Amino acid sequence: QLQLVESGGGLVQPGGSLRLSCAASKITFRQYNMGWYRQVPGKQRELVATITVGGTTNYADSVSGRFTISRDNAKITVYLQMNRLEPEDTAVYYCCAGYFITTSGRVDYWGQGTQVTVSS
Repeated sequence: QLQLVESGGGLVQPGGSLRLSCAASKITFRQYNMGWYRQVPGKQRELVATITVGGTTNYADSVSGRFTISRDNAKITVYLQMNRLEPEDTAVYYCCAGYFITTSGRVDYWGQGTQVTVSS
């Protein structure tokens, strides 16, 4: 069982930046592809970004060029750097892990979520 704990959410003004962190509980983190989803109440969970074991990244069109996903295997942590934030980025952001996230989208483990609010 892999536990994931997110941090770094909060309130930010439009155009601002935030960095989300997701700390894993086990060294087996290194074996998993990782990702970030977000969800707005009443809408489906949306895939934001993924990163493979080897470091290959992929982004939703809505965040490409503004968000950067990265991982630090030594710290068993994955990050989401969010720049030029827009009100439309307001959501609960979830960290996730899974062998097949980048292919079928299947998630094996979820974090508890962290709220990001972009508002003036």
